Amino acid sequence: MDMRHLGESGLVVSAVGLGCNNLGRPGTAAESLAGSRALIGAAIDAGITIFDVADVYGAPRGRSEELLGQALSGRRDNAVIVTKFGVDMQGANGPDFGARGSRRYVRRAVEASLRRLGTDWIDLYQLHRADPRTPIEETLGALDDLVHEGLIRYAGVCNLAGWQIADTVWLSRTRNVVGPIAVENHYSLLEREAERDVIPACQRFGVGLLPYFPLANGLLTGKYHRDADPPPGARLAGRSRLLAEAPWDRIEKLRAYAEERGVPMTSVAIGWLAAQRPVGSVIAGATTPEQVVANAAAAQWHPGSEDLKALDEICPPGRR
Repeated sequence: MDMRHLGESGLVVSAVGLGCNNLGRPGTAAESLAGSRALIGAAIDAGITIFDVADVYGAPRGRSEELLGQALSGRRDNAVIVTKFGVDMQGANGPDFGARGSRRYVRRAVEASLRRLGTDWIDLYQLHRADPRTPIEETLGALDDLVHEGLIRYAGVCNLAGWQIADTVWLSRTRNVVGPIAVENHYSLLEREAERDVIPACQRFGVGLLPYFPLANGLLTGKYHRDADPPPGARLAGRSRLLAEAPWDRIEKLRAYAEERGVPMTSVAIGWLAAQRPVGSVIAGATTPEQVVANAAAAQWHPGSEDLKALDEICPPGRR
């Protein structure tokens, strides 16, 4: 597993990370503690070091953090825990009054996450979604306090536009407070909108990118086909609209591209992302240890310049 710095920070992470939103999800193998432990164990054995979760994940909300903390018991030093705040917890973190970026709420949220995770510190703590009711400088000030107290090591943001990333970094630097070392946004071969302004902002300000949905809800795994029913129990089973609206022409060209090179489609999708600047770690979800192993192995495919050019022709830059 390749290891790399996240942005211009000193935080080193594996090229592939485990998205932990399936921990505690009803109907999955990772719903139970035993299933979660199997998933986390497979990730560590495969060389994955970064585990991406959020306080809102799981049923009930917060359950994913609890299971991740229990599954990492005794192995905390092997893990980089990324968690998030800022989405409606429906009272699980106490009343938020709709100001989930406020100093008051950030303090409540981090204390609750630390309890659920069973840890003394969070490696990367991220604003999950912009709070239009709270000035970002107040949120940054609260995160700065948490870093100086040792409760978090680094701060990050998610789902921001390029101008918001630039504004956040500029404010942190002019006010001499902690700024984001990473941004977590949607990015894949089928969703390249981030290349318009998010990636240029990350490159300009030395911020690492953590792409989520790298396999496009499974469309880039190779197990779905045009005009064919999805495999029983597959993620997209019963989601006929998403399958009907999928960009099948591009998907089929990617399938042919992978077959010509003798690599799985998963390797094409994840390997391509890992080769993009400024990607730090590709956050890939899974429900079984086998999926974890396949996602980790996918980063071993390193596309050359001709590969990247061919993929640009199949999936043009900046395109949804």
